[in-house]
Amino acid sequence: MERHKNTTPAPGEPAVRISGVTFAFNGDPVLRNMSIDIKEREFVAIVGPNGSGKTTILKLILGLLHPLAGTVRVFGSPPERARARMGYVPQYIYADVRFPVHVLDVALMGRLGRRGAGLGPFSARDRRAALDALDEVGLADLRNRPFSDLSGGQRQRVLIARALVSEPDILLLDEPTASLDSEVAAQLYDLLGRMNERMTVILVSHDLWFVSRYVKRVLCIQKNVQMHDTTDVDAEALGQLCGLGMRMVRHQDSCPGGDCR
Repeated sequence: MERHKNTTPAPGEPAVRISGVTFAFNGDPVLRNMSIDIKEREFVAIVGPNGSGKTTILKLILGLLHPLAGTVRVFGSPPERARARMGYVPQYIYADVRFPVHVLDVALMGRLGRRGAGLGPFSARDRRAALDALDEVGLADLRNRPFSDLSGGQRQRVLIARALVSEPDILLLDEPTASLDSEVAAQLYDLLGRMNERMTVILVSHDLWFVSRYVKRVLCIQKNVQMHDTTDVDAEALGQLCGLGMRMVRHQDSCPGGDCR
């Protein structure tokens, strides 16, 4: 795939910098004076109770929401100016999966943002990028399969391919393993780990068992914001630190030998 020019931040500049950010819905503060840095090619998970602001943070990074106070910078620029360098996989697909669209068509949707106001058929370059992305997620052989025929894990991979087609430097995912069984979730985390070798990966997750084994740092949202290195905590300790408890570690008992890799 082609790559963006100047993908490396200025010396000392993080990939994402959130400084003194406060955000509220209908006057009710969700985030208060939040400050974090995420370095280039980090693998970071955002965890916390429901309603704590996890998805809000992703949307602030994307520039889809704006803080009441403070600043958000992505590669040193406002999010709107850096949006072309970010890929996003939302938690929900607001579409009828029965719609007659094929796997390659879904992946190609990720090229729309790179075409500006141009209309007409996708170019050979667009199709090559989509095929490369499907190949990376292991679904190139299914490119002509109806999207509705795929399993939940395969659909999630196609949506990741759609985000990769834009050739991002940061990949953001909201609950990518929701509703997936442990084996498929482990495969997805392995895939994200390989992608992390060339891009920053930021995801929202409730899967503390996987987070504690795959992700390098965890951002806990519970009234205040704290960053923890996963080398220092296991899943149980992480749940306690983030106010979630072991009830959220839903995969641990289903992994033979205690290892789903």
